[in-house]
Amino acid sequence: MAHATGNGMIGVAAMGGDAKEVVSTIQDFEQRGIKTAWLTAGAGGIDNLTMFSAAATATERIQLGTSIVTIWPRHPVIAAQQVNAIAQLSGSRLRFGIGPGHIAGMAKTYGADYRTPLTALREYIGITRSLFDTGAVEFEGSVFSANYALPGPVPNTPIMASALRPKSYELCGEIADGAISWVSPAVYLRDKALPAIQRGADKAGRAAPPLVMHLPVCVHENGTEVLASIREQLAHYPRAPFYQAMFAQSGFPEAGEKQTWSAGMRDAVVAWGNEEQVTARIAELIEWGMGELIIHIVTAGADTAGSRARTLDLITELSAK
Repeated sequence: MAHATGNGMIGVAAMGGDAKEVVSTIQDFEQRGIKTAWLTAGAGGIDNLTMFSAAATATERIQLGTSIVTIWPRHPVIAAQQVNAIAQLSGSRLRFGIGPGHIAGMAKTYGADYRTPLTALREYIGITRSLFDTGAVEFEGSVFSANYALPGPVPNTPIMASALRPKSYELCGEIADGAISWVSPAVYLRDKALPAIQRGADKAGRAAPPLVMHLPVCVHENGTEVLASIREQLAHYPRAPFYQAMFAQSGFPEAGEKQTWSAGMRDAVVAWGNEEQVTARIAELIEWGMGELIIHIVTAGADTAGSRARTLDLITELSAK
């Protein structure tokens, strides 16, 4: 079984622009020495596995991580075929993160029969795990079925999964190579997610996989401008019922009451401030047990390009350490 890398490694989300710009961004990350480039399911409306196929031939060292591939529109056999191709092109640098997404988006966009998401995720991991480890699968489940053989195994490909509430973190602890969070307060990850991962690992009798924290970062001193930026760039999440419940469990009921970001939510979720403050916050998160970080750059102020460059320069420096 492959295992995701932990130990506080820092990667960066590479979304933004068209496919050529994304590949160029990944090349820039590699030149900077950043260890992993990540692409989300949306990735600007461009398929992330397809972009990683291109990036695999345009880079040599950087790891390529999906955060995430949604499981409903892509059968696990198709996903395994794509991962197999990218693994061959990249020299096994792909890290496969998957997740069920949310019912509204999956049903509206794909007409998905969204049901029992954790059961579906368990079956998806089982099918792709068998294909990656042995090159073949025979499986009949309640959501997915598969009977297929690849040309061979897909070695060194970790399978990670998105998680939001404790039961999904438990599932990751039990069967995945890592749990990927998103816009969650750090105290929630420390006090709820990490113990849930450990419970799942204990149930399976194995070591706990790392929590891969998806962390918004903004190197910018003006808190009012940072708050305005996350209200614009991350506007969806306080409006989504699953996230509202998670925020309420974290001590921020205002997410559901006002359906927007408060200053307290900003401070709990986003690492912001000057270089010293952001560095200290990232060090604290790693000390709390975050096994790895995916940096999502939030820009603030009038100079968007300068804001992005300032944050990316700091992350480049920290990644080297």
